[in-house]
Amino acid sequence: MPRAAALSRTLVRRLRTGDEIAYLATLTFANVILLIAALLVFELWTTSALSRQRFGWGFLTGSTWDPIAGNFGALPFIYGTVVTSAVALLIGVPLGVSAAIFLAELAPPRVSDGLTFVIELLAAVPSVIYGLLGVFLLVPLMRDPVQPFLRQTLGFLPWFQGPNFGVGYLAAGVVLAVMIVPLMTSISREALLAVPRDQREAALAVGATRWEATWKVVVPYARLGIFGSVFLALARAIGETMAVTMVIGNNPNISASLFAPGYSIAAVIANEFTEATEAIHIATLIQLGLVLFALTIIINALARLLILMTTRKGTAQQ
Repeated sequence: MPRAAALSRTLVRRLRTGDEIAYLATLTFANVILLIAALLVFELWTTSALSRQRFGWGFLTGSTWDPIAGNFGALPFIYGTVVTSAVALLIGVPLGVSAAIFLAELAPPRVSDGLTFVIELLAAVPSVIYGLLGVFLLVPLMRDPVQPFLRQTLGFLPWFQGPNFGVGYLAAGVVLAVMIVPLMTSISREALLAVPRDQREAALAVGATRWEATWKVVVPYARLGIFGSVFLALARAIGETMAVTMVIGNNPNISASLFAPGYSIAAVIANEFTEATEAIHIATLIQLGLVLFALTIIINALARLLILMTTRKGTAQQ
């Protein structure tokens, strides 16, 4: 009895100080996130049962998409999603990280604050606006000067061959790059600003230039935050729907050329879900959503593994 009374008094004391309440509240919120993710997977898995039973694992490798005949394969959409996201990263990462370095380390404070405000506004622009700009500005530029120039200079590569329609993998990748650069720049800038000033002053004290201190000290110190910005941008690129739908061409075929029209997982779901009437068609589109969910998890897992390997390597070198 005395022990129970002591435990009761301890619990009351912790509740009064707020420790137990804060612990229970944060634990509940964390479990709610896990519950939502589990419910998403459960719903996608159960509602796509018809498609999984009919096509099995062949659904991932099939390249035919024929709603009339009821024959479906996800490979063209997986390919389009991966290719457009890769193009967006190839273009967006150098731009976003370079802009973040300039704003955080090299630009005057007034210039940095003004440009940062504009970049944060661009990050909040709806994706359909980027899609409209892509249709009316980017696609004509791609069709007339850009793609013919790339075909003349780099036409010996399979990625820059074929007719130039304006729409296609390259146009979608450029639109995605424009969309992810503000997000990447904003987060990378915050990561660079979080580096202690002592790191910069120590590098400058031993004779390093401002650029050497930035590139060899500040950027490596903030690499985890920069990696995080890249992977958040990649997640947005993979799941983007409207902007990609408006400029990718919506053609369920696989082509090595970046000029060719293609399709993405999110785009085909948005285009066909409201018009799907057959049960197998609906189940197939839901299974594509499950594939997109799995693809996002796999890429994030690989990103976490890359961060872990980089962190351990840096620790070992120190």
